[in-house]
Amino acid sequence: MAPAAGSDDPHLQLLDKLDITLSPRMFRNPTWKPPQRRNKNIKQILSDASRREASLLATQNNSGSSTPLPHGSSNTSAAGNSASAQSNIAQAAQNLRTLVLDRSSHNVFSTGPVATYTNIESPPSLHPAHQKHYCDITGLPAPYTDPKTRLRYHNTEVFAVVRGLPQSVAEQYLEARGAHVVLK
Repeated sequence: MAPAAGSDDPHLQLLDKLDITLSPRMFRNPTWKPPQRRNKNIKQILSDASRREASLLATQNNSGSSTPLPHGSSNTSAAGNSASAQSNIAQAAQNLRTLVLDRSSHNVFSTGPVATYTNIESPPSLHPAHQKHYCDITGLPAPYTDPKTRLRYHNTEVFAVVRGLPQSVAEQYLEARGAHVVLK
């Protein structure tokens, strides 16, 4: 039995009053904005640190205490002499600071090049997990190794070829790869 279509029914009035589909919903604060800070990766952290150090050294080398006076000015008064003495002391302290920083940086980096993401002189990884194995016959990636000949192969077709090779040819393939063992 269908309810009456009139709006006089108190039950329908109550349903319309309690209906949440018509009320506005704020799921998020209207003034909310995503945070402006984002995480940096290690490459960005390293480049920022090296840039900061270079800027610090450049700032120390070009500080106001080590700037010479212009040619037209002269310090003949007693106050001028004390100011020049103070600037000489400040300049000596500045030079000492730069020498100490240079020495400490030479001690840290004297062992050789530092491996970073931006350093092209970094040697390749020798870890076994990072070395790819290639098929001795085809040069394709080789997930398999023949236990009899120790040759690496790509698939079953190449495996049939490897098993059909004489021992001297298999040893020549191993020698070309640098895995040849000579027993005496």
